[in-house]
Amino acid sequence: MPEGDTVWQAARRLHDALAGKVLTRSDFRVPRFATVDLTGRTVLDVTPRGKHLLARVEGGLTVHSHLRMDGSWKVFAPGQRWSGGPAHQIRVILGTADRTAVGYRLPVLEVLRTADEQRAVGHLGPDLLGPDWDAARALDNLRADPARPLGEALLDQRNLAGIGNVYKCELCFLLGVTPWLPVGELPADRAAQLPALARRLLEANRDRPVRRTTGVRGQDLFVYGRAPRPCLRCGTSVRVADQGDGSRDRPTYWCPTCQSGPTPRSGGLAGAGRRH
Repeated sequence: MPEGDTVWQAARRLHDALAGKVLTRSDFRVPRFATVDLTGRTVLDVTPRGKHLLARVEGGLTVHSHLRMDGSWKVFAPGQRWSGGPAHQIRVILGTADRTAVGYRLPVLEVLRTADEQRAVGHLGPDLLGPDWDAARALDNLRADPARPLGEALLDQRNLAGIGNVYKCELCFLLGVTPWLPVGELPADRAAQLPALARRLLEANRDRPVRRTTGVRGQDLFVYGRAPRPCLRCGTSVRVADQGDGSRDRPTYWCPTCQSGPTPRSGGLAGAGRRH
């Protein structure tokens, strides 16, 4: 499930494979950009921005992509068999003399002027893994809508960029509150801890092949994906229910003992819990 750390890793792989090298192959398999040809141009860098990837090439152009739920970038050496999926799922191929980067199932793929990158990513809040990180601004963004459930606010990339559903659940657990708690009801001391804790989680995992939040050997995550197994702290069965606006509900995990606040079963909130 791509989140800020996953995208950061993808950007590093692409940067290591392509940056400073001349493109010898350019194949865009989306109708709008099917005629774009970047061969002969040098790749300058590949930079993550929240959950977005920006591959900048010579001549003031940027290949902008977003992985969302199913997208991926794979890098292959000459002669290596491609293994990211069937050929009909390929959306773009960018190759150099010694590496080929293949984008599979990319729901967002476009070529834009580098000067216009803000059109694609300008709406994002401070990037948890980026040089623009600003903890105070991220917290102010979250507090701007005090009635909004904390879990929904954390997923809103306009508030802070990089948190996905896994980190949403784990962060709420570590803060000791449910994802349905209104942001304005988050105790002041925990609100003050939130930005630094979120950044620490992503920084700790950006170089790891397996995401880990617990520090418990053999158990990578506190609550995400663990229903109905026992909570690692108290032994209560972890629960799961959908959270969202009805159009993009996400399975959301929590411990009813370790986390205080409303839940779909206890606060008049819509939606019954379900196993996932």
